[in-house]
Amino acid sequence: MELKEKLLSSFMAFEEQVDVHSELHDLRTSALKNFENKGFPTKKEESWKYTSLNAILKNDFTVFPKHENSIEFKDVKKYFIHEIDTYKVVFIDGVFSSNLSATTHEGLDICLMSSALNKPKYKMVIDTYFNQIASKEESLTSLNTAFANEGAYINIPKSKVVLKPIEIMYFSTGSEAALLAQPRNLVIVGENSHVQIIERHQSLNENPVLTNSVTEIFAQKRAIVDYYKIQNDNNEANLIDNTYVSQKQESHVSVQTFCFGGNLTRNNLNFYHFGERLTSTLNGITIIGSKQHVDHYTLVHHAAPNCESFQDYKGIFSDNSTGVFNGKIFVEKEAQKTNAFQKSNNILLGNKSTINAKPQLEIFADDVKCSHGCTIGQLDETAMFYMQQRGIPKKEAKALLMYAFSNAVIESIKIPELKQRITKIIADKLGVKIGFDL
Repeated sequence: MELKEKLLSSFMAFEEQVDVHSELHDLRTSALKNFENKGFPTKKEESWKYTSLNAILKNDFTVFPKHENSIEFKDVKKYFIHEIDTYKVVFIDGVFSSNLSATTHEGLDICLMSSALNKPKYKMVIDTYFNQIASKEESLTSLNTAFANEGAYINIPKSKVVLKPIEIMYFSTGSEAALLAQPRNLVIVGENSHVQIIERHQSLNENPVLTNSVTEIFAQKRAIVDYYKIQNDNNEANLIDNTYVSQKQESHVSVQTFCFGGNLTRNNLNFYHFGERLTSTLNGITIIGSKQHVDHYTLVHHAAPNCESFQDYKGIFSDNSTGVFNGKIFVEKEAQKTNAFQKSNNILLGNKSTINAKPQLEIFADDVKCSHGCTIGQLDETAMFYMQQRGIPKKEAKALLMYAFSNAVIESIKIPELKQRITKIIADKLGVKIGFDL
C-alpha cells in the first residue's frame, strides 16, 4: 500500500486513539481532505522544483509505532546541551519520555501538546492559536494538522524572561523498520517576554525515518524569541520542517538553522508581520557531502510599515551533495519604510556538488530599502597560498577559510555553550581541530 493510502485509511483509527473534541475533529478532517486532494508535493510544483520525495516515499513507513521504548540519559547525553541547566521536552519514537524531560508549570507552561489539545483548561489558548498561522493549503502541513497530537507546548506569560533555554528533542530508536513521525509544536511568547529554544531530531540507528514537523511561533508585542534548529542526523533520516512565525509590534524573532546531517532536509520557514517596528532574522549554515540534499525555502511577508528582516544563509557542498535556497521577500503596499536584506553565499568543493539558488523580491510599496544577493564559487586560491606560505598546512588552511566563511552566522548564536557545540560540529565536518578559543 502506498504511504498516502495508508495515511488516509489510518485516520479513523488515529482519532479513536486520541481524545478529540468536535472543533478539532472538523479541523483535522478538513486538513486531511486537503492532503487527499493534493497528495505529497512533486517537482511539478515550482516551490519543490529541485527536491523530490519519490525515493523516500517508497519506504514502508509505520504510521503508529508498535513498541514503546525507553532510553537512558547516558546513551543520548551527547545530543543535549548538557553543560548547562535547561528545560527539556523529550520524545522517543513520538512518545513523551518523562524520565528524560524536565518540564514545568511554575509561572509558565513547558509541557505536552497532547495535554494542551485535550484538556479543557487550555481550550481558550488552543482556539486562539492552534493552526492559526500554519498554512491551510500546503499539503504536508495539512497532513501534520490531520494527525497532530504530540509535541512541545510552550506558553510564556507576559513580562517573563525564561532564565534557562528550552530543549525540544525527538529521538527515533529504530525499533520500526521505517518510521513516519509527525510532531507538532506550539510556542506562544507573551508581551515583553524572552525565551531561547533549541530543537533537534535525532535517529539512533540507520533505519529510515521521515519526520514531517510543524511548529507555530507567536511573538507578542516586544517579545524576543531566539530559536535554534540543529539538524545533524544519520544518513537514512529525512526531515521536512515547517515553521510559521507570527510577529506583533516591536518583537524580535530569530530562527537559526544548522544543517550538517541527514539524507534529505527541507526547511520551510515562513514569517508574517502583524505590527510595526519589528525585526525578523533568518540565518543558516549548511555543510554537507556524499549524496545529501538540503533545501531552504523562506518567506518573509512584510505587511506593516517600519519593519526589518535579515536573511543570511551560508552553504558548503562537497561530493555529490545538493543545496537549494529559495527565498522570498514580499512587501505589501502598506509596508512603507521596510528594510529587508537577503543573502545566500555558497561554496562548491567538488565538481559534482550542486547549488540551486532563487532569491526573490516582490515589492508593492515605493518607500523601501530591499536587496538580495547570491554567490556561488570555490575557495580563494590566493588566500590558500598566502596561508600556506606562512606555515599553515593546506588542510587546516582550507578549514580555516571555510570556518571564516561561516563565522558571521556562528557569531550570532547567543547561547555560549551552543556556540561551542556548533563550532565543534563544524570542525568535525571539516576534518580538523580548531586551534583557538571559542
